[in-house]
Amino acid sequence: MALKKEQLIQMYTNLVRTRKMDELVVKSLMEGKVVGFFHSGQGSEAVGVGACSFLRDDDFVYPHHRGHGISYMLAKGASLKEYLAEHYGRANGMAGGIAGFHGVDIKHGLFGSAGTIGSQFPVSVGWGLACKKNGRGQVTLCCFGDGSSNRGTLHEAMNVAAVWKLPIVWLCENNLYAQFMPLKDAYAREDIADLAAGYNMPGVVVDGQDVIAVHEAVQAAVERARAGEGPSLIECKTYRYRSHSEGSSDISHVDPRPAEEIEAWKKRDPIKLFREKLLEQKILTAAENKRIEKEADEWVADADKFATEGKVPGPEIFENALYVE
Repeated sequence: MALKKEQLIQMYTNLVRTRKMDELVVKSLMEGKVVGFFHSGQGSEAVGVGACSFLRDDDFVYPHHRGHGISYMLAKGASLKEYLAEHYGRANGMAGGIAGFHGVDIKHGLFGSAGTIGSQFPVSVGWGLACKKNGRGQVTLCCFGDGSSNRGTLHEAMNVAAVWKLPIVWLCENNLYAQFMPLKDAYAREDIADLAAGYNMPGVVVDGQDVIAVHEAVQAAVERARAGEGPSLIECKTYRYRSHSEGSSDISHVDPRPAEEIEAWKKRDPIKLFREKLLEQKILTAAENKRIEKEADEWVADADKFATEGKVPGPEIFENALYVE
């Protein structure tokens, strides 16, 4: 189904805000405001925005760790004020300021994530089983990177999901590098989507810099899942502009990532590509773009103010916990 003008503008707005929030977190980390670390997602915003825009609130999403899930959570409807406050270690954060990047927003189907690579697969099988048992047409979107594709849990989870016809969309954000390891040196084939054939489910490769291509592929898989036809695998070819994590060396094995490679991908920036398309089709005007940019700056500043002014969590954080040892 074709997207309406307001939906296209919303997706573009989400892309712009995702980039600006990511830039703020990088800056805040350098200023000592962020507690812990950060894995920037600059360059791959179209994957999360394209995948999660217009999902149902009760659909479950396990975000990818790039950008600590900014694009996925924002497009799903979560408030990123609380996201930022969580990174600042403040009590008004998504998880009370004690969980770092493990943000939770139950209302929007976000139940957190884990730092263990590959743990998203069995967890998503559980969510997918819950979706099927609920009988309400819910879907689970499980997001992972190319590095996770070599984990044994992926194969176990995909096999069970296929056998049980669980409503799961497996979404691979392939940015060509698993930390410092180039995918070409860790995977025998060119496309991770080829794994789908082993589990008798569709496997699709899309341009991860094209937010509409991602959206259309995910929506097709979501419709299939809602209809009871089982899981699908979508691979989004994308790229990260910055190092694996802020402060770490930006290397391929032990050598710097090729500058020409980075620049070539920056020429296909997902925000620039979508903006140019909308302007060309007269869906977006220069004035509207200026307004979106200005409002995004104000939105980010407001989130920074909210997070900065939050209190440091104390013992009271556990008063409303479901279980305390």
